[in-house]
Amino acid sequence: MIDAIRSSLAAHHNTQLVDELLQAYNEAKRNYYEGGHRLSEVEGGRFCEAAYRILEEATRGTYTPIGGQLDTDKLQRSLGQLPSASHPKSIRLHIPRALRVVYDIRNNRDVAHLADGIDPNIQDANLVIGVLSWILAEFVRLYHGVSAKEAQRIVDDLSVRRAPVIQEFGDFPRVLRADLRAGDYALVLLYHADSKGADLADLSRWVRPSMKENLRRTLRNLDGKAFVHQSGEHFEITQLGKQYVEDNRLLQPTLSASRRTR
Repeated sequence: MIDAIRSSLAAHHNTQLVDELLQAYNEAKRNYYEGGHRLSEVEGGRFCEAAYRILEEATRGTYTPIGGQLDTDKLQRSLGQLPSASHPKSIRLHIPRALRVVYDIRNNRDVAHLADGIDPNIQDANLVIGVLSWILAEFVRLYHGVSAKEAQRIVDDLSVRRAPVIQEFGDFPRVLRADLRAGDYALVLLYHADSKGADLADLSRWVRPSMKENLRRTLRNLDGKAFVHQSGEHFEITQLGKQYVEDNRLLQPTLSASRRTR
């Protein structure tokens, strides 16, 4: 998937800029899901700098060299003044405005430096990750020749809800923590499965042998807490379940989870 996105964007833009964009995006997502919200916002700034240069290249044919000082205010004004027929509205208005939100958080919310005494928090990180995903999806839509819905699906498949605590061996997701109880273990697996979810048979195959006998009851308890949604023998993690996993740092291959499901 990442190779397809890279190829489609690199057909229109400088390869180094595309690589910077995608690397920053993946690092931002990885840090976010590992609980490194400050680092995810820093990578958001790096993503913005690559995206601004892509916009420069798309509209001018040249861009500010990497490492050079970007005048983002001037660039945003010049993009907004372009004739409506010259470039899509996303290039002229929507993407620049979205980048400004992330860039301002990067520069003014105690991420890169101490500015106003406000610590980065999950609210900022949620916003940054959502905006980065939308911007990348717009680039994919514009240069991949697909609908907005398909572009978002392509971007979502890149790294959404990938759990660092899991290593895949073929079609077997191995949880790399020995301290998780059955509920947390099942949630991590479903978090990794994301919107695809998993059938009871698969979950029974993936959990530890000692968890198999009571797995149905474990999942029923999670459903009662609204951490998972059950449809017959199929289970998907809910937004509340995802939040629980992230808040309790269950995605890290460490022994530092702060509380457990039963």
